Amino acid sequence: MKPQASTSEQTVYLVDDDEALRDSLVWLLESQGFRVEAFASAEDFLKAWRPDFNGCLLLDVRMPGLSGLELHERLRARYCTLPIIFITGHGDVPMAVAALKKGAVDFIEKPFDDTELLRLVTQCLAKEQDSRARRRQDAEVSRRLDQLTQREREVLDLIIVGKLNKQIADVLGISIKTVEVHRARVMEKMAAQSLAELVQNVIAIENGRN
Repeated sequence: MKPQASTSEQTVYLVDDDEALRDSLVWLLESQGFRVEAFASAEDFLKAWRPDFNGCLLLDVRMPGLSGLELHERLRARYCTLPIIFITGHGDVPMAVAALKKGAVDFIEKPFDDTELLRLVTQCLAKEQDSRARRRQDAEVSRRLDQLTQREREVLDLIIVGKLNKQIADVLGISIKTVEVHRARVMEKMAAQSLAELVQNVIAIENGRN
């Protein structure tokens, strides 16, 4: 089947050089309602890949040319966020375990149970959806942070470390009333419904930047 490299909805991207297994997996996944795009080689997938691919990658470890593990390394170098499930033979398990330490999500050993494969794919897609939602939220929080004035950011930084309004006023050499105004503007610009939400969102962004 000719890959369409779609990005608009969650897709299971399947990369396996075994045509019979590839066709069987496409049929299995599509019969369960998954959208599937199959590739006969790691090189073909790498050529088609774009940063906005949405879904998960079902990837054979051993293939002619570029192996699944090598593709994983190439994708990591490109900051690919697709979660990967490796398809392994018995002798490939140690390599798959090593790949898990480098960010792969899971692996399944041939011959595998269809139910187990479907469970892994479902779980993987759910995790990817959650991660994508978090990335969107973080991007929005980061955008809002960049809209703060220098003084508002100074007030925010002191709020984050737990300073009270009077303490913030003393540190910045401004009145408590001015602190209250800046604080209200920070809450509004950050679209935070509570102080706890504000702190959690900003800390998450700062930890990500570091």
